[in-house]
Amino acid sequence: MSKANLDKKPAEVAAMFDEVAPTYDITNDLLSLGQSRLWRSRVAKAVAAKSGQTILDLAAGTGSSSIAFAGPGIKVIATDFSEGMLAVGRKRHPELEFRFADATKLPFEKASVDAVTISFGLRNVVDVPKALTEMFRVLKPGGRVVICEFSHVTLPIFKAFYNFYLTKVLPKVSGLFSKTPEAYSYLAESIVAWPDQAGLAVQLIDAGFENVSYKNLSFGVVAIHTGFKVAN
Repeated sequence: MSKANLDKKPAEVAAMFDEVAPTYDITNDLLSLGQSRLWRSRVAKAVAAKSGQTILDLAAGTGSSSIAFAGPGIKVIATDFSEGMLAVGRKRHPELEFRFADATKLPFEKASVDAVTISFGLRNVVDVPKALTEMFRVLKPGGRVVICEFSHVTLPIFKAFYNFYLTKVLPKVSGLFSKTPEAYSYLAESIVAWPDQAGLAVQLIDAGFENVSYKNLSFGVVAIHTGFKVAN
């Protein structure tokens, strides 16, 4: 397969994820040294889904992030723009609703969901400000957005090691676990090019969200950003 580039042409990114869909979850668990499960649990805590609510999970892939929000009386909509990911997700989690959706043109009504969340997917969107504006649009007043994304390491002593792992080790090791190591080369490049924690917070504020905050996980390898659509 050909690797997607950082200009993030939607068709190329979707094709790349179609290719990795069958082994995506297990490869991520291995390459994150098991941390991906911890990150998902922290996202679920931040979303704090309650009975009667509708949770929209963008870039949900195979539903490994979405299943964490499921519970009595909670409607979970898992979306992705990779049909390959959706196909695997429907088989693994038939209890979830899976829908094709482009984060920059969400097929949902204004003020129709209680929470919007996206884990490790915003980085792959071609127009991040537009996607954030769409998230704000579909949220009900009082609703929250929760974004979990790779970020910038905050511990100086760990930073050099992490950068070496990200740019040198991960692309090579991924070849042992995945038939499509090109996807993980793209992963490393996209993480390096991604804004830091404060930069993403500013983008959320620019999109209209208030009470924006973030928490670092694993020394800043990952950050969870939250923001609210204040009730009128």
